[in-house]
Amino acid sequence: MEYQLKCKESAYPCEVTIDEDNNRFTIRKADSSGEFFNSPEELVNWILQNWDSSDFNDEGEFQEMVKEIQLIFPINS
Repeated sequence: MEYQLKCKESAYPCEVTIDEDNNRFTIRKADSSGEFFNSPEELVNWILQNWDSSDFNDEGEFQEMVKEIQLIFPINS
């Protein structure tokens, strides 16, 4: 799964990659730095703690991405 979300703080999109086949779980943030995770659950937790729909040009697109990821990788809070 790969997502590109246009954020308000950058001309380049933020990216979320969940590649279980290659054990690759990454995020590229608005400042073009990245985060690497050991599991999709860690990635989802990071998104929920650090990003908000208001950070993106299309808030619905962000919310849809989060919903889709949480359906596949439920987070126990």
